[in-house]
Amino acid sequence: MNDLAPLLTPEGRALLEEVRGTAPADELAVATRLRRDHPADLVSAALGQARLRQRAAAKFAAADAERMFFTPNGVEQSTRASVAAYRARRLTDLGVTSVADLCCGIGGDAIALARAGIRVLAVDRDPLTAAVARANAEALGLGDLMEVREADVTEVDTAGYDAVFVDPARRGGRGRIFDPEAYSPPLSWAVAAARTAPHAALKIAPGIPHEAVPPEAEAEWISDGGDVKEAVLWFGTGAPGAVRATLLPGPRTLLGRGLPDPGVRPVGRYLYEPDGAVIRAHLVAEVAEEVGGGLIDATIAYVTADELHPTPYATPYEITDRLPFNVKKLKALLREREVGTLTVKKRGSAVEPEELRRKVRPQGPNAATVFLTRVAGAPTMLVGGPARPPAGP
Repeated sequence: MNDLAPLLTPEGRALLEEVRGTAPADELAVATRLRRDHPADLVSAALGQARLRQRAAAKFAAADAERMFFTPNGVEQSTRASVAAYRARRLTDLGVTSVADLCCGIGGDAIALARAGIRVLAVDRDPLTAAVARANAEALGLGDLMEVREADVTEVDTAGYDAVFVDPARRGGRGRIFDPEAYSPPLSWAVAAARTAPHAALKIAPGIPHEAVPPEAEAEWISDGGDVKEAVLWFGTGAPGAVRATLLPGPRTLLGRGLPDPGVRPVGRYLYEPDGAVIRAHLVAEVAEEVGGGLIDATIAYVTADELHPTPYATPYEITDRLPFNVKKLKALLREREVGTLTVKKRGSAVEPEELRRKVRPQGPNAATVFLTRVAGAPTMLVGGPARPPAGP
């Protein structure tokens, strides 16, 4: 899709309505039928857009995705609606009423900001992407709050806006970009832009080194449904140097308290798997303190304890067996327990879960979880299952 305009015509909109929900297996037949009465390029564009809308439903509410317009990169790189809405709430809590959204993409964040009542200047230098963002503002009835501008963000004057939001491109021709200075625009430029505004939020990859976080910024790692989605550098929150992990839905936020690394202790009855945002934020010590536990290994982010203390920041498992890494012994144990459903988790092990599953060939009516990890430096298998609170009286 290189031109959005034909899809915005009455004929294009009618086609989009007609191909809504078309299954991939039916596309050829639908395209053949529609090309009898419509230009082939327009039919292809409509079917392509329908396909993108179906993919986008995983990030946006289905009712929104069916009305919005997308590009392949836009679907891939846009912020999940739940994360964008959370960030918009944080900005409104700071008293922000206007935001310059730089590198706006197809407008996912700008939409969430506008829905929170914030006036948005959304900027992207790619003509098609800017056109899609503009079409999305109109499609969702947000045109009064969203101004979309096609421009180089480095040349945009953000004076007069309460906050700046920057979402640099983190993908190139060879895939993901891990060096923050290779972002487009570079992280250093985004930080400089943030320092000119009363408030700012910079969306970055969750793997950013902690030492790359400016001292005056607050760093937040966000997960949604257990999957780490992004990190955000906040400016103007009144909490320079703060570190937090936020879990959605909720939100539930764990604040760093600067605790020292937990000590290593023997594996107890329970194993806690911290949420990915907690691990990325280096807040495993806070979880260990909350559950009264320690690490199974100094280099592994698994916490162990003798008692069950439910926490939203880690998933608890009850451990029934501890074995040195040995596939034959694991296979025998699973056969004895009649385990047919095996969940394999790993941290600190080179073994691939699917490879192990093939070798042990689990069979039976029961389920179990095996952790491939290290305990005090030794390759170890911990077997158990999700912990359940004791039944009440």
